[in-house]
Amino acid sequence: MKRIYSIVALLVLFSSCSKNWVDTKPNGNPSTANLWDGETNVEKGINGLYVSMAYENTWGRNLFWMQNASDDLIVGRPKADGENIKNFVCTGHEGYMAGAWNDLYATLTKANEAIGGLQNAKNISSDLKNRSLGEAYFMRGFAHFWIAYLWGHKDQGVPYDGVENAEYGKRIPPQLKSVTDNYTQIASDMQKAADLLPLFGTYGPADQGRAHKAAALGYLVKVYAYWAQYDAGKWALIPDLCDRIKNECGRALITGQGSWDANYRAVFKIANNWSTEYIWSVNSGTLGGSEFMGVVLENTGWGLYNGWGYFQPTEELYDEYEANDPRRAATILNFGDQFTYFGQSRNYYSTNSLSGFQINKYMEPYSYGSNGDAGTNPNINQNGDYPTTSLNLPLMRYAEILLFKAEALIMQGKNADAAAPLNEVRARVGLAPIAAPTMADLKHERRCELACEWTDRCMDLKRWGDVAVINAPLHGRSHKVKTDPFSAYDPVQVWPARSYSPAKIAWPINPDVISSSNGVYKQTPGW
Repeated sequence: MKRIYSIVALLVLFSSCSKNWVDTKPNGNPSTANLWDGETNVEKGINGLYVSMAYENTWGRNLFWMQNASDDLIVGRPKADGENIKNFVCTGHEGYMAGAWNDLYATLTKANEAIGGLQNAKNISSDLKNRSLGEAYFMRGFAHFWIAYLWGHKDQGVPYDGVENAEYGKRIPPQLKSVTDNYTQIASDMQKAADLLPLFGTYGPADQGRAHKAAALGYLVKVYAYWAQYDAGKWALIPDLCDRIKNECGRALITGQGSWDANYRAVFKIANNWSTEYIWSVNSGTLGGSEFMGVVLENTGWGLYNGWGYFQPTEELYDEYEANDPRRAATILNFGDQFTYFGQSRNYYSTNSLSGFQINKYMEPYSYGSNGDAGTNPNINQNGDYPTTSLNLPLMRYAEILLFKAEALIMQGKNADAAAPLNEVRARVGLAPIAAPTMADLKHERRCELACEWTDRCMDLKRWGDVAVINAPLHGRSHKVKTDPFSAYDPVQVWPARSYSPAKIAWPINPDVISSSNGVYKQTPGW
């Protein structure tokens, strides 16, 4: 672990990778001597910041295992590490956690090296220097945010060192006193990024997927929302930032699609990868991007494609929706629901779903092709062992910004003011307005709008203190004839009650990391 930042930077920043992120791909490996000399080399160096976005350890799959510990989802197939995380009996040794930690820190390292190198960059325009610095600050803050909120505790933060520090690279990065100290640094990075980055609308197709102003402001909002569980004063900072994302950055909900159902489904269509609702996503493509679409697809894909069958919705989530809410059918496939699969209309059934449900939000790419032949579909990776699609994986979208604004106003006692942002989300799908929403209304709306996305329902429940909700047993439906879409079913418990406690609000650090630090790092409190 000693000198991890400088060592990992050399190993990762200058290595090639087959999973490219932005369209301007790094071709060739500039040496450390000339990496920040000239616009071509600078762009190659900055493009390297995004490579880990599509790794399986990060937003391809593994970071979702900790979100799967909520009440919305279960582990869909036997998987010991996933089950241990779900049950809060993990040790930190689990590969899903350990690999994610390593890749997040590697990304943070690359961003540190970019910030340091760009300070004295030569032969580049001021516009490129500013944008590149903005990208580096954003990616440092983005990686740091995921590390901090997952593993950081109020009484003990996570390791961090910045290239601005004179001792950077000469010491083990210090473990900060509190996660709020990490949030302080992350907020600073996101503010710097927002000041330097252009609006998304200024990017041409080749640059879509780069950090931009709305993304930096959006994650600044989320940092303050998570920080507010320890410092309620942070709620007051959120509404104005949300307004900037709307007014200055031009972000807005997708509407006007002809029906309430179509309004919502449009968010998860390939054609709208870069819509006004986009804040930040894993930039995908048939041969790159996030595997998550295949990870949540029916195991073996009804014999037509290599779906993996993980992360299945619960009946608790299904029952949360109001009866006339079109978001339920757009989010969850229930037995008998109609969908298109490789050009053919089908009614959903499953021979292997433990809960009787499947996530539906990411199914549009599988609708293309003809005659039920996966090989005719141009929007999926034909290698089912790497089941990427042309659909971007949303990590943050404008609907979440509206709900953070509503939550911030409710937490300040301004319930009537919270009606406007919350009802904007409800109106998009034809639901009746709420005059003065409460936290119960906000929790319901956040759950229904963002279900099965990477917004982390588990962390929501933790920061709200909803321990009983986390620990309650989870249910599904056992259909009597699993190949019959219209089969009768029995309600069944699909996951037993658990024993989460607020002491475990943060996840355990890999003991090998602690051992490698010669005892400098301490295990997360509660573990």
